[in-house]
Amino acid sequence: QAELGLNEHHQNEAISYMRFARFKRGLCLKTVDSCFQDLKDSRLVEETFTVDEVTDMLDGLQTVVHSEVESELINTTYTNVLLLRQLFAQAEKWYLKLQTDISELENRELLEQVAEFEKSEFTSSNKKPSADLIKPKLAPINEGGSELLNKAVACLQEENEKLKTRLRTIETQATAALDEKSKLEKSLKDLQMIQGDQKTNVNKDITELENRVAALKCQLEKTLNDSTANQKSLEENLVTTKHDLLKLQDQLSTAEKELEKKFQQTAAYRNMKEILTKKNEQIKDLRRRLSK
Repeated sequence: QAELGLNEHHQNEAISYMRFARFKRGLCLKTVDSCFQDLKDSRLVEETFTVDEVTDMLDGLQTVVHSEVESELINTTYTNVLLLRQLFAQAEKWYLKLQTDISELENRELLEQVAEFEKSEFTSSNKKPSADLIKPKLAPINEGGSELLNKAVACLQEENEKLKTRLRTIETQATAALDEKSKLEKSLKDLQMIQGDQKTNVNKDITELENRVAALKCQLEKTLNDSTANQKSLEENLVTTKHDLLKLQDQLSTAEKELEKKFQQTAAYRNMKEILTKKNEQIKDLRRRLSK
């Protein structure tokens, strides 16, 4: 059996159209035969005719046959246009652009192949059309695959918008976290400056005490030079002063340590340290999420 080089579904569609065309062709031939039969029945009632009478009968027959054939050819053209319209409409639903090669319509080799295919299809012993070939119309073009494709595109667009919104939210959170980190770093620097100022004040107090000790030493030396009699008493006073100095230095060191310890135990210091720790963890988590 000759083939058209199409898949089974499209070949069955071609067979359906060829069956329709054969039916229309048969009607046209019957109409032409009827024209000749009418002429025979209505005009050929005598045994002899003149040349003018024969010419008149042939002219009338030509007019009738010409009109019938022209009408059938026009109808066939319009029918083919409607068939192409259905195919093009289905293609446009899938955003396809079909092209035709008009020159192939006069390809004798292809025409003979179609003729052979028609002969093999419609002259076999089994001329009854199968159930698969009986299709009154094409499948609906407003439903099916195109609808599924449109829904899939809509879903993808919706998902894309959600991802864009989520990304903007994450970027906003990251920016806010960075701003918060900058604020906390500034606060930490301020605390460090305050702590440095406190250490400076302590160093200043130590310097003042050392200056006082130096002044006392000078005063003691002067007193020793002025009075030898009070040397023992001055020496004892000097020893006492040294002990007082050591005691003061020890108290000063203890006070400095207690001050440092109290500062670290203040609620502001602990809260600031806890906030810094939490913000650093949040920044790490946001970086991981942005990396993903």
